Amino acid sequence: MLLISTYKLEKAFAGKTLFKNVSLGIEEGERVGLVGPNGAGKSTLLRILAGKMEADAGDVTAKKGLRLGFLEQTPLFSENETILDAILSKCVDHHESLAAAYEWMARLELSQFGESFLVKDLSGGWRKRVALARELVLDPELLMLDEPTNHLDVTSILWLEEFLSRAPFATLIITHDRLFLQRATNKIFDLDPKNPNYLLSVKGGYLEYLEAKDQLLQAQEQREVVLKNTLRRETEWLRRGAKARQTKQKARIERAGDLKDDVQELSAKNAARVARIEFKDAERNPQKLIEVDHVTKAYNGRVLFKDFSYLVNPKTRLALLGDNGSGKSTLIRILLGEELPDTGRVARADKLKVAYFEQNRETLKPKESVLKNICPEGDYVHYQGQYVFARSYLERFLFNRQQMDLPVEKLSGGEQSRLRLAQLMLNEAQVLILDEPTNDLDVGTLTVLEDSLKEFNGAVILVTHDRYFMDQVASTILAFHKKSDGTTSLENFAGYLQWEEWYEEQKELEALEQKKAKAETEVKASSKPGKLSFKEKFELENMESTILGLEEKLGQLQAEAGKPEVVSQASKVQELYAEISKIQVELERLYARWAELEKKSSGT
Repeated sequence: MLLISTYKLEKAFAGKTLFKNVSLGIEEGERVGLVGPNGAGKSTLLRILAGKMEADAGDVTAKKGLRLGFLEQTPLFSENETILDAILSKCVDHHESLAAAYEWMARLELSQFGESFLVKDLSGGWRKRVALARELVLDPELLMLDEPTNHLDVTSILWLEEFLSRAPFATLIITHDRLFLQRATNKIFDLDPKNPNYLLSVKGGYLEYLEAKDQLLQAQEQREVVLKNTLRRETEWLRRGAKARQTKQKARIERAGDLKDDVQELSAKNAARVARIEFKDAERNPQKLIEVDHVTKAYNGRVLFKDFSYLVNPKTRLALLGDNGSGKSTLIRILLGEELPDTGRVARADKLKVAYFEQNRETLKPKESVLKNICPEGDYVHYQGQYVFARSYLERFLFNRQQMDLPVEKLSGGEQSRLRLAQLMLNEAQVLILDEPTNDLDVGTLTVLEDSLKEFNGAVILVTHDRYFMDQVASTILAFHKKSDGTTSLENFAGYLQWEEWYEEQKELEALEQKKAKAETEVKASSKPGKLSFKEKFELENMESTILGLEEKLGQLQAEAGKPEVVSQASKVQELYAEISKIQVELERLYARWAELEKKSSGT
């Protein structure tokens, strides 16, 4: 069933057309990713569909009574609002919605904080979960999400990815996270002025979209060549002095004029507009840029890292990975010399030159113009050993003349990130430290940034939630892993997917230990110790493999039950959940039996 559709939507800002003739449709069960370059109007289109903004022309048609959820990029909450109050804030009848609120608190793991916990005291990732619960309690048929992965740590992104991929409702998601798009969507809308009628719709994940987009661009380039050849022949005919006396000749002259317009429009669409990013290498790069020797750091009795040693050299391509609050920013401050370790030593090369991209772009002056942020005085900047006209320099980063005179606070997040990169490129550097540089950047700019970092002759230390970007740039991943006993270990990996596989194994092991510990406490104290029979020994020896086999089967059934083609079959869903419930009961029995046999075996 069609949930929402548009017909020839059009929107412009300050005389500039964002998009026009945009027609689309979203059906039940579809998980749609909305992609496109910065400034194409993705967030504007999302707000028009959500009824939060009017289009200049065109129609939006929604299913009668459509229940729609909208997760903002930066969710807002009232001052001193509790978790429960926030979740219920959009509900008409709080009493009727209370049971659903408690259910979503449990499912989104918010119950651990308690209903009276203040939202403002939560981290950004947990606040995002509260905002998500606020929409889910309304039981949406279509949930729209604007950059949901921004400011989330990787484990939160993995959770959101899995949750949305199994959701029974349709989704429309704006994100530049390419791995997220591949895993959590089954349809892509590409909003781009290069596309015919601005929108390209592709069934399938991100890989299928890339293939379709490549085919479209190749076809458009070929059509441009054909039209240019035709236009050249027509122009030559006109130059020979053709008179517009006959009807056929008049029509041919008019067609030549139309053809010229078509060629100009197609040439504009096919013109590649990407930011030109090239960091300024230092003239001298010693082999030891930063040496970390047996460093330990703790806060409030919690050890963030202990006895840590690392050598940063010009070939270093290091990514730091870990949950919010795990110690990534602390380690960066220690490397920069902004904070001292509790024990150990940090040695830096003499007159070390560091360029630092801070996560919240604090270096930018929001009230001053784009131009003044790059060139506070005069008209020229010093770049790569020569003086360059400041406005020409900004054009490298896709800023037009009007934008250059705007205050920075008027720019989008992606435009502010491009401006901060433009600032960094003016400084010579031996070490680049980039804290979430990918937030809000479109895929085209990300690709250029990836290539620039690969070519940079100094060291690169990176913190990013964009896993594809991390894998493209970093040769080593240093992961902060918080163990179940509260301690933290630093683990080395060659790539992101290697870490993800290890992380899933750790989760399974920890869950196994927790279930085992729970089962042990439930074994009656009156259990008589004694020797195990042969049958009981065999049962104990095979218990772990039996449980793992059942848990694997449980995971397969849960994945099957979440498939869109299965969700629509009520009888099939009922049958699957009956089997899931049966396996869950059996697992609880096996864990209790495991603890009972081990206790009997040890004689305690």
